[in-house]
Amino acid sequence: MPYQQIGNYGLIGNMRTAALVGINGAVDWYCFPHFDSPSVFAAILDDEKGGRFRIGPARDGVSSKQLYWPQTNVLVTRFLCAEGVGEVVDYMPLEPQAGRTAEHCLIRHVRVAHGRMTFRLDCQPAFNYARDPHLTRISATGAVFDSSELSLALSSSIPFEKTARGVTCEFTLDEEQELIFVLRQVSHGADCPPALSRDEAGVSFDATIGFWRSWLSQCTYKGRWREMVERSALALKLMTFAPTGAIVAAPTCSLPESIGGGRNWDYRYTWLRDAAFTIYGLMRIGFTTEAAAFMHWIEARCAEPLPDGSLQLVYRIDGSHELPEEELTHLEGYRGSRPVRIGNGAADQLQLDVYGELLDSVYLFNKYGTPISASLWTDLRRLVNWVCDHWQEPDEGIWETRGGRQHFVYSKLMCWVAVDRGLRLADKRSFPAERTRWLEVRDQIYEEIMSKGWSESRQAFVQAYGSEDLDASNLLMPLVFFSSPTDPKMIKTLEAIMRSPTKGGLVTHGLVYRYQHLPEDEMFGEEGTFNLCTFWLVEALTRAGLDVPERLHEARYLFEQMLGYANHLGLYAEEISPSGDTLGNFPQAFTHLALISAAFNLDRALDGR
Repeated sequence: MPYQQIGNYGLIGNMRTAALVGINGAVDWYCFPHFDSPSVFAAILDDEKGGRFRIGPARDGVSSKQLYWPQTNVLVTRFLCAEGVGEVVDYMPLEPQAGRTAEHCLIRHVRVAHGRMTFRLDCQPAFNYARDPHLTRISATGAVFDSSELSLALSSSIPFEKTARGVTCEFTLDEEQELIFVLRQVSHGADCPPALSRDEAGVSFDATIGFWRSWLSQCTYKGRWREMVERSALALKLMTFAPTGAIVAAPTCSLPESIGGGRNWDYRYTWLRDAAFTIYGLMRIGFTTEAAAFMHWIEARCAEPLPDGSLQLVYRIDGSHELPEEELTHLEGYRGSRPVRIGNGAADQLQLDVYGELLDSVYLFNKYGTPISASLWTDLRRLVNWVCDHWQEPDEGIWETRGGRQHFVYSKLMCWVAVDRGLRLADKRSFPAERTRWLEVRDQIYEEIMSKGWSESRQAFVQAYGSEDLDASNLLMPLVFFSSPTDPKMIKTLEAIMRSPTKGGLVTHGLVYRYQHLPEDEMFGEEGTFNLCTFWLVEALTRAGLDVPERLHEARYLFEQMLGYANHLGLYAEEISPSGDTLGNFPQAFTHLALISAAFNLDRALDGR
């Protein structure tokens, strides 16, 4: 079975873990019990050894389509042929039902809406990233897969046949007939629980539908692109780890930024960088509870400085600090894209920009949410002073380069933001602070960016001091109020970025590359356009277009064109290849946050607000 396109998947989950379900009915990625736990199914990283759980038509030549049940994260994969129409409904229960705690399980509900269809089920777990063997036990109620660290049961009302790596069966359903399969954890050596009855499955389905619709009803965005904004919100909720409020960058690892290249990273963790964008995006459309939960997670991290007073860049979803990077050499990677990595070595990098994003998120939450505590201010005050001591150092930057530290302009910009937001918070709340020093440092950073970050020959702000290359991260200058969106230097930077790569720019057919090149590109390979940066360009044009209607119209055109690059379910990965394929970990939270922000601000601008 060949690899599917990355964009051919839908996402389901229970805010503890998630699964990718292909348009062919195969669960090709599933970690249990949490996002950052070892995989049980990982066929997306190794088609032969990774493991999968497929339910689909027994014969070839059947067309398929996928859709979400409206306003929910319940996924329907529908199969259509001359003999009939069948479908697999996939979801994970979320709320307690009938007075008991909700089971952390995956439910696959198979039914035929019209005619007759024969299905084939193949369940082949591959525990611990296909490193741990398992034993398969078959009983009258299903099958149990026992590995050394985890046992899973697949409940069924029809018999299974044992295979070398799991179980299989074929079954035929007529119109309005259905079968329910449940995958859940059991104790080692335990029997397989019985399958759900039709009534029990109905209660579970209704409760799950009700949960998602009730949650989404909080959304206050009623603008032009409501459906896409709501789908982005639902995707972000799926990527939230409920016990801590942290949001993973993506629920997958090692999906490549270029086919056959080496930029294959593990995104199943939480970056401080995402903080400002998460809190801003969620609060803007009414999800204050989620923003507050993430704020509590951030507050806990601020109280855990490293020995030198700095913060780690990225954490596990439970807040722990250990993310050792490891290469899984036994897996071939998506379409041969090696190495497959778990863990993330970027946790040990110096990325000065994260302090700006962190302080900005706290500032926004204090302004639009709940006033921050005195203890949090004590930690933030220490961090602002740390930035004042270290802002002049080179770092690895927002793109987490592995080719050596540089004086990245964006890193300096966000150091300016860190000190500026520290001053604003101190003044707004009358907090004690080293105001004189902070003012001096803020002004010093500003003047250095204007002198060393600006290139007269390029007539643009550049990627790093002494460089002539452009970087899309500089589009955030007006978004963080470092410069006016109509400042001549900002307009010239915007114009330079919007040229095609053949003319020294970053934009091709409305899609934005994040930079021109880095020294490490020769090691890791070329990449596609960066979806996040395209939405940043939309926002920069939106703000620059407040006095120039043509720019506002261009912002709308680019935004609506970008909506067409979502997959069939409205989900985005990290990048788009030159051939239009989806690249990178999927779906990516940062992209959906940027979509929400761009939609919110563009909608207001078009309405003249």
